[in-house]
Amino acid sequence: MRRILIVGGGTAGWMTAALFGKLFQGLYDIELIESEAIGTVGVGEATIPAIKKYNELVQLDEAEFMRRTQATFKLGIEFVDWVKPGQRYMHGFGVIGQDWEWLRCHHYWLSAHQRGQARDFADYSINTAAAIADKFMHARPEMSESPIGHIAYAFQFDASLYARYLRSMAEQHGVRRTEGRIVEVTVTDGGDIESVTLEGGRVLAADFFIDCSGFRGLLIEQALKTGYEDWSRWLPCDRAMAVPCARTEPLVPYTRATARDPGWQWRIPLQHRTGNGLVYSSGHIDDDAAEALLLANLDGEQLANPNRLRFTSGKRRKMWNRNCVALGLAAGFLEPLESTSIHLVQSAAIRLVRLFPDAATDQATIDEFNRQADFEWERVRDFIVLHYWANEREGDFWEYCRSMELPPTLQRKIDLWRSNGRIFREDEELFAEESWIQVLIGQGILPRSHDPLVAIKSDSQIDQFLGNIAATIGRCVEVMPTHSDYVRKFCPADAVA
Repeated sequence: MRRILIVGGGTAGWMTAALFGKLFQGLYDIELIESEAIGTVGVGEATIPAIKKYNELVQLDEAEFMRRTQATFKLGIEFVDWVKPGQRYMHGFGVIGQDWEWLRCHHYWLSAHQRGQARDFADYSINTAAAIADKFMHARPEMSESPIGHIAYAFQFDASLYARYLRSMAEQHGVRRTEGRIVEVTVTDGGDIESVTLEGGRVLAADFFIDCSGFRGLLIEQALKTGYEDWSRWLPCDRAMAVPCARTEPLVPYTRATARDPGWQWRIPLQHRTGNGLVYSSGHIDDDAAEALLLANLDGEQLANPNRLRFTSGKRRKMWNRNCVALGLAAGFLEPLESTSIHLVQSAAIRLVRLFPDAATDQATIDEFNRQADFEWERVRDFIVLHYWANEREGDFWEYCRSMELPPTLQRKIDLWRSNGRIFREDEELFAEESWIQVLIGQGILPRSHDPLVAIKSDSQIDQFLGNIAATIGRCVEVMPTHSDYVRKFCPADAVA
């Protein structure tokens, strides 16, 4: 194994290049091909806390990275009108309250809720309470006993600026960039990719190929005919439209997802602008009407023409096929409802590092990569499907979602939760129990009962326990600075004309 060729830039390509350049330390000759004439999707602007692991691996300075990408902090995602119009809830990162002996906090909340004594579930998490109040601060070592010490956060940033920033890092670590459009892919008689040919006739050969060519899957699909697993029966949206608008105040520390009749709309606040988009079903609204719907619901002045995308939710049947691994949109597409797009690139790139082959690639390694990837994608799919299925909205689109047969893996989780409020994280699936709990409660799926061990405590003890948690979190939020002020002091980006 000597040469690695990354086909395609954008967020996926340059995340991979920066990571490989840093971790492989010159062991391999790494080259990335991209064409300025081929645009990137560039809508993956919101992340989840796992991105901090990637930043640590490539040794990003957080303040510099945020300044360079016009970034803001993110404590969670607000879901507006998903159950039905007028209802909203926050899916916050991080812990919910604190455990009490054997049981998780939410079991005591369920007990109090059944008695009509519980406060809003958001009051029991520092992340959700701070997000709703538009507050933010980093945890400090001396805060380990305070709820502030348990704040979990991610970032919201300009994806094109992020790719540019990572490109500079990758090139510092020896990754070479080649400008060009690929016109031919050569496959050996044995079925491996041998080389790619650029316009003008230049041939680039490599031992291993990373396909970051976007939806078209230039290597993984067009050359290797890998096949695609269609999940549109569970995720019927097949169009997206993205458009930036001017920044508005307050600068909130969360992404917003608002349900609309044919799908949903995102709102991502950055320092210099707000990212907006509509994910929708073309069977329930045409493109022009979707554009009108999106533009009618912007918070600020429109800054560009909408970028229209077509997709089929799902994934490649094999993300690693022969001597090629697909990352990003070349691997598949799951809509950005829970901000997983960039994470799926990150986790696949790290997985590939852990399983990176020598010259004699063995099938056991390939199979293990694909097994882990399939598990991760299926569990993320289930989490997104849950939002659609658990609704009380009117209209053909939402009625279809409410009546669809769920994946068995998701149905099993819901059945267990409904019986007694129990949820378990399987293996290394992405979303923790806290995420499932918040979305299940937020979407109105309350269990018939709670863990029977709750009865060990009296009602008054439970009420005092929950009251202390909410009061402590409330006092913490009061002393926190606003998100706008914190960003202004920690990572102010240059003004953009």
